[in-house]
Amino acid sequence: MERPNVKWSDVAGLEGAKEALKEAVILPIKFPHLFTGKRTPWRGILLFGPPGTGKSYLAKAVATEANNSTFFSVHSSHLVSKWLGESEKLVKNLFQLARENKPSIIFIDEIDSLCGSRSENESEAARRIKTEFLVQMQGVGVDNEGILVLGATNIPWVLDSAIRRRFEKRIYIPLPEAHARAAMFKLHLGTTQNSLTETDFRDLGKKTEGYSGADISVIVRDALMQPIRKVQSATHFKKVRGPSRADPDTIVDDLLMPCSPGDPGAIEMTWVDVPGDKLLEPIVSMGDMLRSLSSTKPTVNEHDLLKLKKFSEDFGQEG
Repeated sequence: MERPNVKWSDVAGLEGAKEALKEAVILPIKFPHLFTGKRTPWRGILLFGPPGTGKSYLAKAVATEANNSTFFSVHSSHLVSKWLGESEKLVKNLFQLARENKPSIIFIDEIDSLCGSRSENESEAARRIKTEFLVQMQGVGVDNEGILVLGATNIPWVLDSAIRRRFEKRIYIPLPEAHARAAMFKLHLGTTQNSLTETDFRDLGKKTEGYSGADISVIVRDALMQPIRKVQSATHFKKVRGPSRADPDTIVDDLLMPCSPGDPGAIEMTWVDVPGDKLLEPIVSMGDMLRSLSSTKPTVNEHDLLKLKKFSEDFGQEG
């Protein structure tokens, strides 16, 4: 069981997916009287799309917003055991626990490794897990009301067709668009001091076509390291005014910052000579971002994107 703390506002873009998840999860929990008779909430939702697009993050946002529901976050590897019959028991116990603590959400990451297509050479254990999973999702002889199964996968085409049918709603989580990518750069920078303008963020959004949210996170993390690299490689420092390390409200004028040898007041020294409480590192700049961007390539290839789009056209809906 998990208590995530991710708000809708923390998820950049994906408006279609957010709306579908609100309809499927938040409304039935908040207004159960809306879903009576033939109008029933969705029981299974599959989030599929390229790796690093925020499927797991979105699931955590759902759990946070559905604040009085129990959230079970399970990786498929948690449900696989080497002991005979143990895996089915784990699947059964998971659903049993969810029924006892409803309303509940069961989130299964990388569901494809648990519920792939049936084949002649698959093991008896794999077949039995799949069967148990189908039985539990169907809710044979038990009440599955108030339970939502959320699955996430990067390769939905390998899912067993019977399992795929249990996920009545299948939402494609695509690569982020330019405005969402710009918002991600801001989100990942957080409160770190930087000199980037709105125009810079928009430019970064345009320059990162084909990058996933995870790729952008890597670019920003690398850019955040650039000021530290400048400190390490600096041969000269100069005295500057800035907030004291001991008391940020006090401004002192003896802090040391890396500079060029030709700068007025440049002192020849390395970071080793700088006292621990006197260093003022440079702030993150657009140049740092562009340097990191030039050395970070997108991780999603065109071939997989085409397969995902095809699956979405056949079985899904756009996020």
